[in-house]
Amino acid sequence: MRDDILNMEEDLRQMRRDLHQIPELGLLEHKTAAYVEDKLKSMGVDWVERSLETGVIGLIKGQGIEKPIAFRADMDALPVEEMPRPYASCHHGLMHACGHDGHMTILLGFAKYLMAQNQRPKGDVILIFQPAEEGPGGAKLMVEAGILEKYNISKVIGCHIFPQVPQGMIACKAGGMMARNGEVYVRILGKSAHGAQPQLGADALLAAGAVICGLQTILSRNISPLDSGVLTFGSIHGGEACNILAKEVRLEGTMRAFSDEVYEKMIKRIGETVENIAAGYGCQGFVEFNHMYRVVNNDPSLVEALEKACGNNYMTTQPYMLAEDFSFFQQVVPGLFFFLGSGNPEKGFIHSLHSADFDFDEKILCHGVDTYVNLLEVLGLY
Repeated sequence: MRDDILNMEEDLRQMRRDLHQIPELGLLEHKTAAYVEDKLKSMGVDWVERSLETGVIGLIKGQGIEKPIAFRADMDALPVEEMPRPYASCHHGLMHACGHDGHMTILLGFAKYLMAQNQRPKGDVILIFQPAEEGPGGAKLMVEAGILEKYNISKVIGCHIFPQVPQGMIACKAGGMMARNGEVYVRILGKSAHGAQPQLGADALLAAGAVICGLQTILSRNISPLDSGVLTFGSIHGGEACNILAKEVRLEGTMRAFSDEVYEKMIKRIGETVENIAAGYGCQGFVEFNHMYRVVNNDPSLVEALEKACGNNYMTTQPYMLAEDFSFFQQVVPGLFFFLGSGNPEKGFIHSLHSADFDFDEKILCHGVDTYVNLLEVLGLY
């Protein structure tokens, strides 16, 4: 690792802790955006502007020899109550439990490194600080706002701190690495009656149980065993009292797949299954979908460049059913998204993303900056 990046370690740690203490939800990242904007301007970044009010774009002017390249960091936090620690969140009930404070710090460190060098990159480097990754999907909003076209971006790169990859390693794979996802909302309407006279009603709760079981057959009987899919219901609400047949039940779930074909087939079969099973119990079944993020589909040539940039610190990851709105950038330009390993059992960094105990060794921030710089060099842009 470069000495001038290692010398940034304390500065990176401080920036990360500053950001960690001011977590904000998607599209409400006002303090976060002001902090990032101030840091970029203090570094002398050539152009800094807001996007979507709480997003920030920085431009480091290149030599104009190559096309512009973008690096992206997400900014928002989660509605999680943090476990006590010296630099814990100052915003009650909110926490950077998914590493976004680290992602922003790495991108700020990358900017600081580039601005400190005598040589400019061969092409413009665009720094995208994107709001609302956790929802409703700030990447899609930025794409629709024309950010990629405005800066003539040719490719986009991002990373995610990941505790299931050992600290010191970079993990990635070509093609589909993270899944397409959506939310499923099922409504079962029955007819209320006394629990001692069930023949006079239509039990929406009983129908809902059958619907949940029936929906699982979609994956085992309608999707090829060689394809992957997930359909999970994590919330059920219904009923009024223990001795009354439920007249309405609502189910909430998530669905994920690694191909649009499988995803669309799941949508079709979910609708049919809910309607038909509910009808078999004398009820009505309705389904609504909230289609969220697309498949994170890594460009093979960029993955090859990452492997060269990392050397022995590179590993091929398995695909994960987790989802990321970085995928919306990849719908328009070639993109690379990789995992920055943070798993370290000896230091206790074993807790999963979105956990109130999630944390990481801040030494990995230097590793992230170094990886971005190495990538620029391998791609012939520096």
